[in-house]
Amino acid sequence: MKMMRSFLVISSLVVGAGVIFQKRYKLLNMLLAVTVIRRTVVAVSMNLPYVRNKILPSILGRSAS
Repeated sequence: MKMMRSFLVISSLVVGAGVIFQKRYKLLNMLLAVTVIRRTVVAVSMNLPYVRNKILPSILGRSAS
């Protein structure tokens, strides 16, 4: 009985992960459509040095160094 339950749980996790992976861009668009979440993601990403150094110059029209 316990082995059957473990198999069911693992199978459910694998199928769930597959569905999330398959629909990842649609889920991301749904999350980023919420203003509070979008602003939080942008604020956090601008605190990462790599993102700030690579993305910001291209947005502002300057060359990345």
